[in-house]
Amino acid sequence: MKQCWRWFGPADQIPLDDLHQVGVEGIVTALHELPPGTAWSLAQISERQAVLQAAGYEWDVVESLSVSEAIKTQGAEMRAHITAYKDSLEALAAANIKTICYNFMPILDWTRTNLRAVQPHGGAAMRFDLIDFAVFDLHILRRADAAESYSAAQRAAAAERFHALSDDGKKQLRHNIIAGLPGANDSWSLEDVRTLLHSYKGVTRAQLRSHLIDFLSEVVPCAEALGLRLCCHPDDPPFSLLGLPRVMSSSADYSRVLNAVDVPANGATLCTGSLGVAADFDGPAFVKTHGPRIHFAHLRNTRRSAESDAARPDFFEAPHLEGDTDMVGTVRALMGEQDRRRAEGRADWQIPMRPDHGQELLSDLGGHSTPGYPLIGRMRGLAELRGIMASFGPQASEA
Repeated sequence: MKQCWRWFGPADQIPLDDLHQVGVEGIVTALHELPPGTAWSLAQISERQAVLQAAGYEWDVVESLSVSEAIKTQGAEMRAHITAYKDSLEALAAANIKTICYNFMPILDWTRTNLRAVQPHGGAAMRFDLIDFAVFDLHILRRADAAESYSAAQRAAAAERFHALSDDGKKQLRHNIIAGLPGANDSWSLEDVRTLLHSYKGVTRAQLRSHLIDFLSEVVPCAEALGLRLCCHPDDPPFSLLGLPRVMSSSADYSRVLNAVDVPANGATLCTGSLGVAADFDGPAFVKTHGPRIHFAHLRNTRRSAESDAARPDFFEAPHLEGDTDMVGTVRALMGEQDRRRAEGRADWQIPMRPDHGQELLSDLGGHSTPGYPLIGRMRGLAELRGIMASFGPQASEA
């Protein structure tokens, strides 16, 4: 697989030139400064490409060309935003960037309650704790009907924890949950979140899936004509939050959506960490089922807490080879899929991957690295993944 790295643009704390020392082969990035619903111009894309090329890299994968809330809810601005999305695809095709990752998560992107939970070895990792999330939902956001999302025992535990929190602790929890990805939600207020929640009022899981399929029915023919590959990232975590539906949380969810718009341009981003939060996730089986449509892979691992809610477990970002996901089996399956594609004569036989998330280790510590995207932690993860790939023979990782 092509060993890629997520880079957040010129403001990223990790210089592009340094990534050659890590063994990075390609870059995953986006125009994070542009809000969802805005068309990306060829000039803007080319400017970012020039920065990458000056450092010796190509722009291999777009992550993400974000889907606006208006598209997800089929709100008033939906038609204009779909037109902007198609315009962005045309500009990306003109720049010869062919793989575009997106997600269809309502309002919040990946969600964690602690961005730097101290680990036994002295490093730090991102963590999701359901009771901490309930503290935010019930007592900080004060969402209408939030009580219906939690058991009596969970509500009692959340009330006790809320009253024990300092003002600074409450502010930190609010920031951790609302901030999301860099450049995405870091300026949102609680009232912004409440307004967005209102826009989803009455939207059921079946309706949200229908909205996703409607969106793909509009943009996938454009992508197919342009020779592009769209790939949907799974829900992270793979269960409902804030009472909102989620529709890309399992292999069965992917089957419904990929079969509904059944062309190669409609594909999947396999994120082993997101899907792996569910106890029944089977990485090799996912590849066996969806292999021809996997256009991008996020290889990361999570570990569930045994004492947590079975349907909505607590979890933390584990070292890449030490979590609940069978990483060795999943990588083996992905490399087998590459071999199958190569024998078939597919030009896109090589799957771009990146080590996703990572624990903060050594010089990462101190709060200066982007949460989830430290240098040393991801470098360790990439080295471990590279070792798995090498164990299956050099022919499997030839570019």
